[in-house]
Amino acid sequence: MYPPPSPHDSAISVATTDPSKQASSSSKQTSSTQNGPPTKQKSTSPRNPPPTYADLTPAEQAAADLEATAAVQQAQDEIEIDFSDSVTDPGYETDSIGSASSSLASSVRNYMFENGRRYHRFREGAYNFPNDETEQDREDMKHAMVVNLCGGQLHFAPIGENPQNILDMGTGTGIWAIEMGDLYPGASILGIDLSPIQPEWVPPSVKFMVDDVESPWLRPLNHFDYIHARHTVMAIKNWPQLMGRVYDHLKPGGWFELQEIHHRPQCHDGSMPPDHPVAQYWDLVTSGLAALGVDFNAALSLADMMRNAGFINVETRIFHVPIGIWPKNKVLKMVGLYWRTILIDGLSPIALGPYTRGLRWTKEQVDVWLVHVRQAYMEGWVHAHMPLFVICGQKPGLGVATCPS
Repeated sequence: MYPPPSPHDSAISVATTDPSKQASSSSKQTSSTQNGPPTKQKSTSPRNPPPTYADLTPAEQAAADLEATAAVQQAQDEIEIDFSDSVTDPGYETDSIGSASSSLASSVRNYMFENGRRYHRFREGAYNFPNDETEQDREDMKHAMVVNLCGGQLHFAPIGENPQNILDMGTGTGIWAIEMGDLYPGASILGIDLSPIQPEWVPPSVKFMVDDVESPWLRPLNHFDYIHARHTVMAIKNWPQLMGRVYDHLKPGGWFELQEIHHRPQCHDGSMPPDHPVAQYWDLVTSGLAALGVDFNAALSLADMMRNAGFINVETRIFHVPIGIWPKNKVLKMVGLYWRTILIDGLSPIALGPYTRGLRWTKEQVDVWLVHVRQAYMEGWVHAHMPLFVICGQKPGLGVATCPS
């Protein structure tokens, strides 16, 4: 039987991990007592949250388990469409849940404001998206969405029961690293990011550092058992170089895992034409980032890059992330609601950097264009989705066998 959902899962009431490895949810809510006084977390739940898994009857739990299993299968195959006329959107709200860590140097707490949004000061211009509290809420919502889309798994690489050193590149709010710290309390987990936006009180095995993964690494070679990155395709400019550094700093037999969404809307039924405003929006983001030196289509080539860097046993899983509440499956319907919410809330922060820096649009031009895009996202007849690529590769080592592809 599954445990209650993680507090990081917000409104998505689906189990998060195997109970044999899952730490109690209270450790996530009050982990601050391990290192200092607790800090109050603002709620990220909707106004009228659905019942949690623990509130369900045995029969309802069994039905929820079947729904979750079907969701994982459909997400990898083809999502069944809900043609019901009674589909409505539940209300939701998000509040900031992140606070800056006092353990990080004050010199990186100076933030640059551009177009009314806060950007990081450290390695200014290296990342073309903001880091303010609204963006942090979106990052935590993406975590809940991806974990539930993947059936509650935080990772797919077979890292064993007792990994020692784990690196999370582009950790963002640190939510993945924190949950991994609960799942693997014996591991030393390091999360690095350009911005010091992680919580102050975390599991004792979890540390955060402000750094740029595309600069020379400080940790020794052959150090990490597992290196993870998610939602970094918008930021990395030199993937082959990064792949080489990951390879060099993994222990022989260690694993590298990437979880990246290809932000190109797709439809199995052809319901989104090429000139649809949402499709045009992402075409422009891609062009703007290309002008800034970022390959927004890199997700399609990451597996080959991993092999070229020397990794073996490279495997790719593809999960389709629905945009909106059109799926019939209840889990995928909630995932789709979250993803559409993330995309709509992120319209301006995603577009401003690429459009104004890369395409030289004015902020006023961006604002006018986004009105049309926002309206287009709400069109229920469009059954769009985006592919999430989960790519795992292993560093060769003594006794490490190459599995047949």
